[in-house]
Amino acid sequence: MVVATTSTYFLWFYHLSRRLSGPKVYPLFGSLPVLFLNRSRIHDWIAGNLRSAGRNGTYQTTTIALPFFACKQGFYTVTCNPKNIEHILRTRFYNYPKGPTWQTAFHDLLGQGIFNSDGETWLIQRKTAALEFTTRTLRQAMARWVSRTIKTRLWVILEKASNEHFSVDLQDLLLRLTFDNICGLTFGKDPETLSIELSESPFATAFDSATEATLQRLLYPGFLWRLKKLFGIGAEVRLQKSLQVVEDYMSEALSARKLNPSDDLLSRFIKKCDVEGNLFPNHVLKRIALNFVLAGRDTSSVALSWFFWLVMNNQSVESKIINELTAVLKDTRGSDPKSWISDPLVFEEADKLVYLKAALAETLRLYPSVPEDFKYVINDDILPDGTRVPAGSTVTYSIYSVGRMKSVWGDDCLEFKPERWLSATGDRFEPPNDGYKFVAFNAGPRTCLGKDLAYLQMKSVVSAVLLRYRLSLVPGHRVEQKMSLTLFMKNGLKVYLHPRDLTSA
Repeated sequence: MVVATTSTYFLWFYHLSRRLSGPKVYPLFGSLPVLFLNRSRIHDWIAGNLRSAGRNGTYQTTTIALPFFACKQGFYTVTCNPKNIEHILRTRFYNYPKGPTWQTAFHDLLGQGIFNSDGETWLIQRKTAALEFTTRTLRQAMARWVSRTIKTRLWVILEKASNEHFSVDLQDLLLRLTFDNICGLTFGKDPETLSIELSESPFATAFDSATEATLQRLLYPGFLWRLKKLFGIGAEVRLQKSLQVVEDYMSEALSARKLNPSDDLLSRFIKKCDVEGNLFPNHVLKRIALNFVLAGRDTSSVALSWFFWLVMNNQSVESKIINELTAVLKDTRGSDPKSWISDPLVFEEADKLVYLKAALAETLRLYPSVPEDFKYVINDDILPDGTRVPAGSTVTYSIYSVGRMKSVWGDDCLEFKPERWLSATGDRFEPPNDGYKFVAFNAGPRTCLGKDLAYLQMKSVVSAVLLRYRLSLVPGHRVEQKMSLTLFMKNGLKVYLHPRDLTSA
């Protein structure tokens, strides 16, 4: 009996492995062993697998090599084909939701907020947020928060580091800055994590801990983290403690906004209604706010970290950015260099920075803040390249890999080349005709609502740093990717700051 069962299994496994086009699979564990071995370079590993898959840029694998599970929960279709991505994000949008695995894992932290919901719940929040993100007052609020943080805190920290000749971890500073800004924009309360002391905020620490513990849930089968939660062991203990700190902070912020409404997002959502026409209850409002904090914090800071690293290694690009900045500021503030660095950019100035926007977009092409995204398959489907995807499986589209495909971006795809985003005359920003070649801000119905605000914040921070300082990497510091859903630098970005002379500009 054992021999017959074993023989039957291995015959089934042989046929399964012949159908799969991705990395090598093993009995029982599928491709998990090779995935584990390549975990420190996971995104480049996926890109390599997709290049090996040929022009279609798609492969299929399984992480559970057992009958039934192999073609459902453990089955993954991985693609970087822009036509497939358009199919997933737009054409057959409702067939590819977040799905139960993702939503259940993130429910304790994000509830049914906009980034953890599908269907009508998502749609009503999306429509409400879309109306608010198009208002000039929200853009003014963002500019105000960014300018204040730069002027009163970032410049103070950088000046001290420059004068005293010590290095700073720029990634850490940027994470703190964007966290303070998005908290201010979302619920009108600045946690002041960016300060000269660089002290820890209980809310920020708890939010980080809760996010990390939640992400760990995705690494294990659902029953395992549920057991840990039930018995109060491991990361689940840390998660529950962190969630309580976050809950208390958000309750205080919500009470303050109800007593004294402002121009922040939470104040705006307090007046809005849910799908049944009722005002959003308190627990939903708090989760809506947390969703925006999670989306707006890491993405911009991570993009800026990779931008500064790329610019440090491309002096010609840096020179062009400085030339554009000084040209714009001469026009708006006059010829005295002191006036260029006396205040952060206003958004009318930021809008004129075409080359800088191209350099930021090029950074996101090569180092997207969210390198891979996942969707659940509701019904059997066929992708435009002919790949069949079974219901109950997962589709992963690799944003990181798209930017590294010669078939998509040409032979120079690995070069940092902002000019590819400019018109022939160089005076206009021109995204690619095929919008699904670049989905760093998502695409289709879930396109990032905060894209323009993100560019505004990033342009303001870049000008605030580069107009005052030239950056150099600390000798021996290794810039490496961290294995995470967000493309953090594993060791941070440690740099020295050298005062920049603008008198000859």
